[in-house]
Amino acid sequence: MTEVLKAAHFPTVRAWVDGWVISRKAPRPVREPWGLRVDVGLPGHVARHVVAAPTPEILRRLTATIRTPGTWLKLCAPAEAVEPLLPAPWAVQDREFMMTARLTRDPVPAPPGYTLAVTTRAGVTVARLLTAAGEVAARGQFAVAGRTAVVDQVETAAGHRRRGLGTVVMKTVATTAASMGATTGVLVATAQGQALYSTLGWSLHTPVTAAVLTA
Repeated sequence: MTEVLKAAHFPTVRAWVDGWVISRKAPRPVREPWGLRVDVGLPGHVARHVVAAPTPEILRRLTATIRTPGTWLKLCAPAEAVEPLLPAPWAVQDREFMMTARLTRDPVPAPPGYTLAVTTRAGVTVARLLTAAGEVAARGQFAVAGRTAVVDQVETAAGHRRRGLGTVVMKTVATTAASMGATTGVLVATAQGQALYSTLGWSLHTPVTAAVLTA
């Protein structure tokens, strides 16, 4: 069963990691026997280990050998399945959800009072909704890995929520990525983000449990 899960998850997980490192300007991922490692090198986020099919054996090996605080695990499994296998001082974070969608061109105009700006630099495309004063009201970005657009850092400023700006950003991202030849989108969402993306045609690929090694 583990090998079946790994075979099903790994291409999507690999595409997500490949796009994520472009989006975050992180080093290229390193293939490990159990998944992928990214040496991020930031305070509080030294490295991340992405495991497409976590098993008790894999988790025992990782938690027994990793000693650097600020190291993260991204486990493609629900928290209730893996949290009992993570000893202290590993701390499980908020639940996450890897989601996918077929990309289509469905452009929408900016709402009244906002201007839509789309820019691409160093392989990262950013869609922003700007106020008349030039402030960023909402934004999202993506990087293309193969035929997959990896969507990242989608957010709406506190004073501009519940106005449909997130929908405009996501449809702009999807349309732009499709025009670049991407056919599939993938992202990892919070519970709040999952609710929005589900209404836009994104579906759950796998739950993701994030855990960090504390000091």
